[in-house]
Amino acid sequence: MNWSIGPASPLGLKDGHFAPCSNRQNCVNSQSEDPDHAIDPITFATDPKSAQAVLKKVVLLMRGTKLVEESGNYLRFQVTSSFFRFVDDLEFVIEANVIQVRSASRIGYSDLGVNRKRVEQIRAGFQKMNVHEKAL
Repeated sequence: MNWSIGPASPLGLKDGHFAPCSNRQNCVNSQSEDPDHAIDPITFATDPKSAQAVLKKVVLLMRGTKLVEESGNYLRFQVTSSFFRFVDDLEFVIEANVIQVRSASRIGYSDLGVNRKRVEQIRAGFQKMNVHEKAL
């Protein structure tokens, strides 16, 4: 079974902002002020283009992830879970020294923290790879 129905909310940027998370507990957004959905953006000290390249590498190393849109400083991925084949949408916008992120499940009310864990995993991988790439 493949749960790849369309996204639960609009995707992309509008005036530099992601769509807000709905009232469901299956979304995190670094641009949100709602504590249930808020998550810190990913910070970096390199130039934005280098940060974007490192971010792409980190995210594409994750199982079930594919890049579906890259437009300037905006990236959108789809992440498909291995067992139930649920599809989540993962969006990034790279700014001067931060990467804004939004990760949301397409179905269900709660994701049991999967989207928040995914962003934290990406943050850790990004920081590790970014430090490693600076050392080269």
